[in-house]
Amino acid sequence: MNRSIKLLAIGFTLLSLTACLGTQQTTKQGTVGIERQQLMMISEQEMTQGADKAYDAILREAREKKTLNTDPKMVERIRIIGNRLIPQTAVYRADAPRWDWEINLIKSDQLNAWCMPGGKIAFYTGIIQKLNLSDDEIAAIMGHEMAHALREHGRERASQAQLTQVGLTALQIFTGVQGPMLDATAMALNVTLTLPNSRTHETEADRMGVELAARAGFNPYAAVNVWQKMAEQSNGAPPEILSTHPAPSTRIKDLKKYAKKVEPLYLQAKR
Repeated sequence: MNRSIKLLAIGFTLLSLTACLGTQQTTKQGTVGIERQQLMMISEQEMTQGADKAYDAILREAREKKTLNTDPKMVERIRIIGNRLIPQTAVYRADAPRWDWEINLIKSDQLNAWCMPGGKIAFYTGIIQKLNLSDDEIAAIMGHEMAHALREHGRERASQAQLTQVGLTALQIFTGVQGPMLDATAMALNVTLTLPNSRTHETEADRMGVELAARAGFNPYAAVNVWQKMAEQSNGAPPEILSTHPAPSTRIKDLKKYAKKVEPLYLQAKR
């Protein structure tokens, strides 16, 4: 075993030992069966407080640029959809319906929407208009973004980043390695930990999102439509192995499977 491989092995060992500090299941399994244990080294309160400040700053900037909630009908539309989805979050977390949820619209050409820790949501006009989204499709996207918050993927990613830094610092202390070798180690840790976990987060959010939508009476197959539309917009995207997100074809196949699984919930809600 050469010196480089030894150093990488030490780094991964240190990370493995640090990972034993604390894992938890942030949500109940739901019908789609989410049961992965997560590493959490940062408190939920800390993440929520940080998200609140960040959200306020984004809204303040949008307000100053006169891009905040400029289309009252569209704002009302997404808030009505959100208000149907929020009660369904109880299937994953009993406390979630009581979160301080907030939904706002930002005028932008970006194909984007997100939900910060604690339930702070933003939709961009671009994703609604360019993809010509139906209410069911908006619900699919919103359910996906809400699932990220329910599952606390942001806190998990922050914990992973902290863990990686701990491992690299320990590696430097114990071996004296630095410079290019430390950079190579950081790259190896990033590819091994960050990319696979990010794809896992997206898949979990996809599956949870179709369940939230179905329980709220929105057609879960609309999520498939969304990603078919998104696939048309992703020409030249990097291959899945190099991307932090699953390839459109991969997630469309998975969404079809889980939309079928939650279809009875949708039919029940419609009745």
